[in-house]
Amino acid sequence: MPGRSTNPLDYQNVPRPLAAMAKEFAAGHRIPRHAHVRAQLIFAIRGVMTVNTDQTRFVVPPQRALWMPAGLQHSIAMAGAVSMRTLYVQDDVRRGGARGLPSDCKVLAVSPLLRELIVRATALPVLYDEKGRDGRLMQMILDEIALLPTVPLDLPMATDKRLLKLCQSLIDNPAEDRTLEQFADDANASARTLARLFRSETNMSFGAWRQQLRLLEAVRRMAGGTPVTTVALDLGYASPSAFAAMFRKALGVPPSHYFGRVADL
Repeated sequence: MPGRSTNPLDYQNVPRPLAAMAKEFAAGHRIPRHAHVRAQLIFAIRGVMTVNTDQTRFVVPPQRALWMPAGLQHSIAMAGAVSMRTLYVQDDVRRGGARGLPSDCKVLAVSPLLRELIVRATALPVLYDEKGRDGRLMQMILDEIALLPTVPLDLPMATDKRLLKLCQSLIDNPAEDRTLEQFADDANASARTLARLFRSETNMSFGAWRQQLRLLEAVRRMAGGTPVTTVALDLGYASPSAFAAMFRKALGVPPSHYFGRVADL
């Protein structure tokens, strides 16, 4: 909306339960680590975002959104140009007045109805009439958020320096196929120690963690327009069919259908 602020600080203390901001970002833009006093629904109608907290990495393609609790430090990286539409929710609204809103950081599947409501909310006055039509629209947004299903597009991150180095190596090159034993020499730790650390710090095995990383990277690339076959081969899968089987098992649909699934919600 022309003339409307794109500074998130201007939306934290407005005397309304919801505040909506529209902002455009260039490809490759990074928002450094920060937190807000309000909870957020971070949504993009175009482009893909990677959001990192100290504990978890999230990939947020179009038709998905990330619920970010108030006060949680996070950073955001844009893959391609991103048209972000953010909702800032008073935390006492979540805790008291709007039952069913998330309490934890998670990726949600956005319904077509909620998408249009969010777009409309960014065009309303910041000080909208709470008792009129605009107030009812904002309440409907809260009701819709509470109904959204969670999508497993998150990856727990390690804190141990040895494990973090290994994880970063795989993030930089998801197709890396070295075994845990082969990583052990670089990490100055035994494979047994690394396996134990993976379980204790991420609650996942090494193999499951690497597969989840590849899944997130696949979604990120597919959302940017990369063909499924190219994604499969680039991520180290022996064939597109092997990749499709993994994808279907994780997300319930084949990769070719994934971004149409939201229309059925």
